[in-house]
Amino acid sequence: MTTGRTLIRGGLVITASDEIHADVLIEDGRIAALAASGTPAAEAFTAERTIDATGKYVIPGGVDAHTHMELPFGGTFASDTFETGTRAAAWGGTTTIVDFAVQSVGHSLREGLDAWHAKAEGNCAIDYGFHMIVSDVNQETLKEMDLLVEEGVTSFKQFMAYPGVFYSDDGQILRAMQRSAENGGLIMMHAENGIAIDVLVEQALARGETDPRYHGEVRKALLEAEATHRAIRLAQVAGAPLYVVHVSAMEAVAELARARDEGLPVFGETCPQYLFLSTDNLAEPDFEGSKYVCSTPLRPKEHQAKLWQGLRTNDLQVVSTDHCPFCFVGQKELGRGDFSKIPNGLPGVENRMDLLHQAVVDGHITRRRWIEIACATPARMFGMYPKKGTITPGADADVVIYDPHAEQVVSAETHHMNVDYSAYEGKRLTGRVETVLSRGELVITEREYTGHAGHGVYTPRSTCQYLN
Repeated sequence: MTTGRTLIRGGLVITASDEIHADVLIEDGRIAALAASGTPAAEAFTAERTIDATGKYVIPGGVDAHTHMELPFGGTFASDTFETGTRAAAWGGTTTIVDFAVQSVGHSLREGLDAWHAKAEGNCAIDYGFHMIVSDVNQETLKEMDLLVEEGVTSFKQFMAYPGVFYSDDGQILRAMQRSAENGGLIMMHAENGIAIDVLVEQALARGETDPRYHGEVRKALLEAEATHRAIRLAQVAGAPLYVVHVSAMEAVAELARARDEGLPVFGETCPQYLFLSTDNLAEPDFEGSKYVCSTPLRPKEHQAKLWQGLRTNDLQVVSTDHCPFCFVGQKELGRGDFSKIPNGLPGVENRMDLLHQAVVDGHITRRRWIEIACATPARMFGMYPKKGTITPGADADVVIYDPHAEQVVSAETHHMNVDYSAYEGKRLTGRVETVLSRGELVITEREYTGHAGHGVYTPRSTCQYLN
């Protein structure tokens, strides 16, 4: 356990609402006090350990509200365990993840949740919570949703995609939404018309179109937009809030914007891959494009500007990673000759904070918006604020000392995710994590890993803090 006090001196403290040169006092794993640097109040701070943050940013640890550690998919498993994945997250300045426990068809929510607790417990370097994937809506499942909300699993993911695996039909979705309207839970939706997509997949393969780039062509932007619209209207009928995950298409952003303009409690998340990568990557030769197969798929470059715009106008509120890594060798290769057999997912939990800082450097977003979309809003959206996502007295001391001037080149050779490629290989970034504290304990110390498996604890969550 953390003993004594830690003082972070001289940095620029950035939260979603403020930027101030302040000293931060940490005691018993929490933020004890802040005072403007150089003032008598700050000078009076004393601590056993002092960290000099002069010339650096002092920011809240990142909250990645969408990860898939050890996820079973397409006959294999995501290559990051809770141990390797949370360690990599810490290297990237993320101090809390919310992962997805999976209900299998024919099984209870409780069985799925227990299985994920067993995977994570004692293995995490940082704190974690769970969402629940609901694959089998029935009367028992609906009752269990109430119980899970009471014990701090307050969000439920449904899929309009993947028929035969995770798919729910409109009736099942409506029932779950009605239940969440009553119990305060938040439905998270994978919005793609999976039934229609399966037809297009079958037709493409019959034409001999088997390369990875066809993954993007069959999962059409219009079918993401159509499903997004349908999810919004079903939620409206149910009187329930809705959070649409991994929004990739400008047409889907337009649906969210329209709903929000109508005053509906509808929220949207996008991911770094949609902001920085495109169908150009899916089309890379020699099956290299398989590295970029994820769903929703990468879109043509022109979609990126609309996603950035959505983040600036708050039609999109959160950037999460959907971190779900599969190695190129032996995993992505399962789909050679048939793009529909490529495991869907990209590695990214280590890259998110740095990529979004690059977006600040490039002028897409402000520094405070960076912290808002990566720390504060995900914490609020999923009931963890102000314990997580900000630097304020009483908050957990999840703090990152960030060097905004350091330069780095992203590479699989230097990353810490358990995967044999980087989706951002060779990309030059300005800004780098230097030191990370999780509940006051040093996890990364001046670019050295000083954390350990088992430090991270399960974090029950309250309901979405954007709803009355």
